[in-house]
Amino acid sequence: MSSNNGHVSNGGPPRRRVVVTGIGAVSPNGIGREAYWKALRCGQSGVDLISQFPTEELSCRIAGEVKNFRTEDYLPPQDLRRVGRAVPLLLAATREALSEAGIVWQELSLEERRSWGVIVGSGGGTPDFTEEQYRLFFSNQMRKVSAYNVSGSTPGNVSSEVSLHFDLRGPSHLISTGCTSSTDALGYAFNMIRFGLAEHLVTGGTDATITPGIMQGFCVMRVVSCSRNSEPHRASRPFDRSRDGFVLGEGAWTLVLEERRSALARGAQIYAEVLGYGSTCDAYHRVRLDPNGEEPARAMSLAIQDAAIAKDEIGYVALHGTSTILNDRTETVAAKLCFGRRAYEIPMSSVKSMIGHPQGASGTAGVVAAIMAMNHNFLPPTINCDEPDPECDLNYIPNRGISRRVDISLCNCIGFGSKNSALVIARGEM
Repeated sequence: MSSNNGHVSNGGPPRRRVVVTGIGAVSPNGIGREAYWKALRCGQSGVDLISQFPTEELSCRIAGEVKNFRTEDYLPPQDLRRVGRAVPLLLAATREALSEAGIVWQELSLEERRSWGVIVGSGGGTPDFTEEQYRLFFSNQMRKVSAYNVSGSTPGNVSSEVSLHFDLRGPSHLISTGCTSSTDALGYAFNMIRFGLAEHLVTGGTDATITPGIMQGFCVMRVVSCSRNSEPHRASRPFDRSRDGFVLGEGAWTLVLEERRSALARGAQIYAEVLGYGSTCDAYHRVRLDPNGEEPARAMSLAIQDAAIAKDEIGYVALHGTSTILNDRTETVAAKLCFGRRAYEIPMSSVKSMIGHPQGASGTAGVVAAIMAMNHNFLPPTINCDEPDPECDLNYIPNRGISRRVDISLCNCIGFGSKNSALVIARGEM
């Protein structure tokens, strides 16, 4: 495997190597990274009927909810009233990631706390909290509107909640770029560490946008699946001929990133290494993709170039794979543009077939899946891919995962606003 260790950019200083030492996951199909991985490996769906609010008037009544999640285990009742659901989901994933990294955050010194930062992505922030404040306002219950109405509705405060909860004094940033939010957050965190601007970072993504207003908005847009309310587990069908839209999901996935030598010095387990990041924009449409696939392909190529590896070294691609007609066809075109004829040989899959589309958190959901896949020599499937769309003719690992050793993976993400981002991740040092 090639490495970017010591790689010099434009005559600048050598880049530092950036590794993953902790992983946390709170997913519709499993709470905790091991439960998440077990579900992915088995092809287990977390999509079901929505339970958070009445859905009789919605054309789509299913979603990938995180069931049996006790928000009160992460925040006291008075604080839960001041934030949206995305916050406790993120706190839970972060707590697990820090624990897996061997970090006892309660015992960090002030100097150590100042070396830890938070850079997370979220496409929606806390819309459940905001919708409730509007409901109170417009139903003449203004006195019940929270004093934290403004701060609790501000997306940037999501990262602040992590910093406050764990008393981390480094940078605290929220990246919101639609569906690519957590991919971009991870990319920014990667660059900060490799160029010496940070030492330790909690990164990843969280989204909890399963709300009445958001669901109605997606129904009006006609981008969510409405044909399988009676069989929710089969509704998210990336690359399948009968797909009719994505299934909204929620969840949080976080990583602890550190400079490699520092991580090795403290005896940390290294789950993976981040090698490269690339991002582009189609500049095409607010919500539609440019079907020519050129800019998503260029984002993937830029990530591979940044990683200083050859395209032939990519052994697996974690696809965005939303289960919409246009996205799946465009991503297929983009993969062919990036890899040429070899696109037909590389195994690829979409975890959204099992968790739905958790919006801005989806990128890190795919990264965590790729890391676990490389560490276990097993690639997760794209479930419900029973009859592929003739225009989606690559190896999407349909329905059953496969045993395969992979050393380097590409994780792709595509979002509203014509955004495209990709990351290259390498197997860790187990």
